[in-house]
Amino acid sequence: CVLTEYRSTYMSLVYFDISIGGSPAGRIVFRLFDSIVPRTALNFKCLCTGERGVGSTTGKDLSYENTIFHRVIPGFMCQGGDFSKRDGTGGESIYGGKFADEAFRVKHTKYGQLSMANAGPNTNGSQF
Repeated sequence: CVLTEYRSTYMSLVYFDISIGGSPAGRIVFRLFDSIVPRTALNFKCLCTGERGVGSTTGKDLSYENTIFHRVIPGFMCQGGDFSKRDGTGGESIYGGKFADEAFRVKHTKYGQLSMANAGPNTNGSQF
């Protein structure tokens, strides 16, 4: 993932280059709501770039590089971001472990919207 700033609207852009079975399958570009959920956006950006080093709770690289979508429901959603166990039970945030929810002002009314996946209130880590 490479980070670029989309300055005209104060939203960051990050992307994943996806492969399936070792063959390139395309690129997914994410636009992040930096001004609405700054800690969440920073967490996702840093996990894309891998710039924060090793996690304090998992001992794994804080990076989405070479991770998988461990849960896919066709026509609905795909879930990924578990860089430590790769099965939906692991991962951590750049802040160490989990972090608190920020805002629920952005409604999920369109296909392709990005959200954190968590296990309840204030349990955000690296999964999305």
